[in-house]
Amino acid sequence: MLPQDAIDRLLAVAQDQPITVDLETMTVTTPYQDRFPFELDAFRRQCLMEGLDEVGLTLARDTQISKYEAGVAEHRPWMSGERAHAGIVVEGTGRT
Repeated sequence: MLPQDAIDRLLAVAQDQPITVDLETMTVTTPYQDRFPFELDAFRRQCLMEGLDEVGLTLARDTQISKYEAGVAEHRPWMSGERAHAGIVVEGTGRT
């Protein structure tokens, strides 16, 4: 987190000037050469740099998830899809 005086300065400058947040160098700068370093954990920094949120992180692992699910279907057929319900009778529905 930035100190309050840095936040105040950034708010004042942002009224009519752009401020720049540089995730690579972890600094916030103004056109007046104010430079404020900040800390951010490596995982969150990488997610921001790649534009990933929780959904994006999951989708980025789609291939691994699909391989895992295929393995589950192959080695534990009772846990996947229609075969998961095979042999189970639900009374009153005529389904097995």
